[in-house]
Amino acid sequence: MILKPVKFVVLTAAGTMIVGGILFGRDAFSYISSSARSVRMAVEESVPVEFQLRRARDLVNDIVPEMHANVRLIAAQEVEIAALKADIEQSRKQLADERVRVARLRDSLATDQTSFTFGDLSYTRDQVKQDLARRFEMMKEAEIVLAGKQRLLENRTRSLGAAMQALERTRSQKALLESQIAALEGQNQLVKAASMGAGGTFAIDNSKLAQSEKLIADIKKQLDVAERVLAHQSKFVQPIEVDVVSEKDLLKEVNEHLASSPLQTARR
Repeated sequence: MILKPVKFVVLTAAGTMIVGGILFGRDAFSYISSSARSVRMAVEESVPVEFQLRRARDLVNDIVPEMHANVRLIAAQEVEIAALKADIEQSRKQLADERVRVARLRDSLATDQTSFTFGDLSYTRDQVKQDLARRFEMMKEAEIVLAGKQRLLENRTRSLGAAMQALERTRSQKALLESQIAALEGQNQLVKAASMGAGGTFAIDNSKLAQSEKLIADIKKQLDVAERVLAHQSKFVQPIEVDVVSEKDLLKEVNEHLASSPLQTARR
């Protein structure tokens, strides 16, 4: 039952094409395309101007929910950036404290003592050496993690700035479109009044409407801007087991690293 209408349509279309080919020859396709274009233009011209203006205003109003969504996204990014800044500040403080402890152990091993007392506990020289090696590795890894967090903060800050600029541009373009639509509505009312006064027909230039619709399409593309980056929380890694540590090489490496580092040891 379903195949019969389909066969009828196919046969009718085929028959039309065959008849057109016989009557018009190679120009048949040109005649068909010209006819379709004429029908399309006639339909577009028959659409009332008021309807096109209302459609343009609806398109502009459709931007509002997307703007609100981007505002919420910007607010979320601001909260994440604030949390990342606090995390970086805490990491800097912990790293500075660790540098002080490393420097103190280094200074202890720079003496000829065979045992050392920290707090109420005593440690052999080998124990201090092992602890210095472990802390030194942890400190270098913490410096790498901190540098990564700082780069992440810079990227997020740039992304937030770009999103805020895009939102501001969207607001300006929305206001411009609304003013253009209002001007077109006023122009349409004037043309209608003049037409009724003259008792004739009238026409209106739709070029501004086309421009408005193009701007709206551009705005919808610009509103799809946002990039969310997840902060990777990093803490000090577990102590690295060191089987054999050269005290001379260890002290040399620690001295060179502390001397070249931009952070200053606040206390020994």
